[in-house]
Amino acid sequence: MSYGLKIRKDAELDFLSLGALVHRLDPGIIPFRKATKYQVHVSGGEFNVAANLSDCFGLKTGIASAMSDYPIGDLIAEHVRAMGVKPFYKHFKHDGVTGPNMAAVYSDRGFGVRAPVVFYNRSNEAAAQLKPGDFDWKKIFAGGVKWVHCGGIFAALSPTTAPLAAEMMREAKAAGAITSFDLNFREKLWKIHGGNEKAVETIATIVENVDVLVGNEEDLQKGLGIPGPEVAAKSKLDPSVFFGMIDNVVKKHPHVKVVATTLREVHSTGRHSWSAVAWIDGKTYTAPTAELDVLDRVGGGDGFAAGFIYGLLSGEPPEEAVKLGWAHGALLTTFPGDTTMATLDQVRAFAKGGSARIQR
Repeated sequence: MSYGLKIRKDAELDFLSLGALVHRLDPGIIPFRKATKYQVHVSGGEFNVAANLSDCFGLKTGIASAMSDYPIGDLIAEHVRAMGVKPFYKHFKHDGVTGPNMAAVYSDRGFGVRAPVVFYNRSNEAAAQLKPGDFDWKKIFAGGVKWVHCGGIFAALSPTTAPLAAEMMREAKAAGAITSFDLNFREKLWKIHGGNEKAVETIATIVENVDVLVGNEEDLQKGLGIPGPEVAAKSKLDPSVFFGMIDNVVKKHPHVKVVATTLREVHSTGRHSWSAVAWIDGKTYTAPTAELDVLDRVGGGDGFAAGFIYGLLSGEPPEEAVKLGWAHGALLTTFPGDTTMATLDQVRAFAKGGSARIQR
């Protein structure tokens, strides 16, 4: 299957992400104002996809990112190694007081009617200092890379990160790689860098060299400036609004071949209805709806992106690629942390309609 994409057969890396590496502090169901302990998870919207593709799907992946040389950086670098992801770091020397720092994300899990709460400490973040020219793309791409990925979180970090992402996409296209971008619109991040209007202007410079987009209706509206159609969704699981926007997406960005997203209806913090949809080279596909008991929802969207990209890279039929993303994203919500603990066999079994019956 080509999906309108020209995926190279031989390459040193199957997949390369550009993005910030962060550590997420997770007190479980206890709000931070009352927390006395927490788990540390290594994360990053762009890194999560590379980690998932390596650890679960067995692909050769890499991450281009900033690394501050102090103990928190060491902790993060160890997890990158553990997930089998090849690092390409721009190193920063930490001054022992103010940084540059590896960003912290504070995220509790909520419970029942109490929603999870997310906030950040991205002060003097090393990744925000990355700029065009910091990576030797010709050297990185010399051995071949099949697929290159970035996202809206990294683009929103500073005035220099989006130009770096745009630079990478240009170099990736010149080197024959498929390019993808997860819009991942974060109001809190864009608010301090010019708001929605600036976001649309900035993201456009990246998307002009992107083949595959990941993002829901809100992402398409706020990240790309695409107007929504005159149709009301019956529920969060109704794909009509998403599919109704595709014509406008393709009109504005005619080179885009694939647009995909997850659909999620949140009944309570621990109970979600979950599906996924994709527009692939002119045709639409919808995954089944699963009723999920959610342990930790963070990273589910990145889990979908990883399974979906794996399906496309592997030449699976389009509906199977969507199901693989849907299944892996669903399984990821059953693990603590932001990156996968699933196996490929588990993903394929769930994608085929498997159950939670005990495996003996």
